[in-house]
Amino acid sequence: MNHEMLIRGGTVLTVDPELGDLPRGDVLVRGDRIVAVGPDIPAAGAQVVDATNMIVMPGLVDTHRHLWQSATRQIAADWTLGQYAERMLGVIGPRFTAEDVHIADLMGALECLNGGVTTVLDWSHIMNTPDHADAAVQGLAESGIRAVFAYGSLSSPAAEWYASDLTRVAKTYFNSKDQLLTLALASLGPEFSSLEETVDDIRLARELAIPTSLHVGAGRLGERRAITRMAVSGLLGPDVVYVHCNTCTDDELRLIAESGGHASISPRVEMQMGHGYPATGRLMAAGVQPSLSVDVVSGVGGSLFAEMRGTLEAERGWQNHLALTRGEWPGELALSTRDVVRMATLEGARTLGMENRIGSLTPGKQADIVLLKVDTPSLGLINHLPAAVTLSDSENVHTVFVAGRPVKVAGRMLGHDLGSLRESLTASRDRLLTGTPFAPSTA
Repeated sequence: MNHEMLIRGGTVLTVDPELGDLPRGDVLVRGDRIVAVGPDIPAAGAQVVDATNMIVMPGLVDTHRHLWQSATRQIAADWTLGQYAERMLGVIGPRFTAEDVHIADLMGALECLNGGVTTVLDWSHIMNTPDHADAAVQGLAESGIRAVFAYGSLSSPAAEWYASDLTRVAKTYFNSKDQLLTLALASLGPEFSSLEETVDDIRLARELAIPTSLHVGAGRLGERRAITRMAVSGLLGPDVVYVHCNTCTDDELRLIAESGGHASISPRVEMQMGHGYPATGRLMAAGVQPSLSVDVVSGVGGSLFAEMRGTLEAERGWQNHLALTRGEWPGELALSTRDVVRMATLEGARTLGMENRIGSLTPGKQADIVLLKVDTPSLGLINHLPAAVTLSDSENVHTVFVAGRPVKVAGRMLGHDLGSLRESLTASRDRLLTGTPFAPSTA
């Protein structure tokens, strides 16, 4: 008989449009599944988790994060997109060993879990050798996170062994769609490589029955009209995730919508690095519901709560600016706190093709669940539930379950010696940056 757990007495934000919010409710978990959500659920013999003074919600979903950069956090905080490409991809990336990738993926995934992110698409364009792929998968598996491992090349053209090794990795590690780790292809796309290489990438991904994620609309590279050219080549489809989209045209965004494609946006990185203004509102107007992502952890912090706030601030600021330039007072805000919470949960799951498994507290789905403490100075009370979520951060993440298994309890990460892992990450950082202009300083 599967173990039962009753999460009792919390404020429940289900992100399920039929179930809605419960000011006080319970969530019953059996094994790795949610079996009931509602007030006062009877569950004799179940393990009880007291959720008093907590928000109970689905785990957050990050649809595009470069975990391999976890040892180099902060160094890109003052870089533009061009500087990032020259320095991270051109100088530091080639120095990565498989060991560096392993510790970075493990620690980056643990950062996700600590911050309530239970699912991440690891955009891993750091395959310097086949060993790097094995190391990345191992790091993800050791963390206990639910992840999509997006296999990619650091530069164009990719190595001769690239396609055959992706096939090897698929056969070796990814034999089931039901496991915690699944596979995708991280294509450089026609803005960072060539259309011919993109054709080969998407053809290979479709042969392997895995999705493709690629960057489009990245600053002036968007002038290459990647979406338009991909459409002419018959590459668009529901198995493609388009990252950023800032300088794509409205017509191109509609092509994404018409093809059933998905979008992942990273407003904080996009505004910092010069990708163009976040396309949040334009995507929604075109019929594409975007999901959220942190992107480069070497440039911004890893909090998806911060990404929710950044998304709200950017889109609201832009719409308010447009109203004022028309000589009008801004009216109602076009983007709500509930909208961005949905982007960080259910829309993220939909982007990754997992909406039937995760993204909401719906009976039958996997028990990826986060408990947020609200009796803290930073929140204090719940007066507006989705707003309280967006104003939270990692310090509020009390307990985290992935498929019903606890990975963080009462503010403490389980199953890992974080001190020892931090020493390994520090050693990796020193190997990577010593002798470069980017070595740590106190300046």
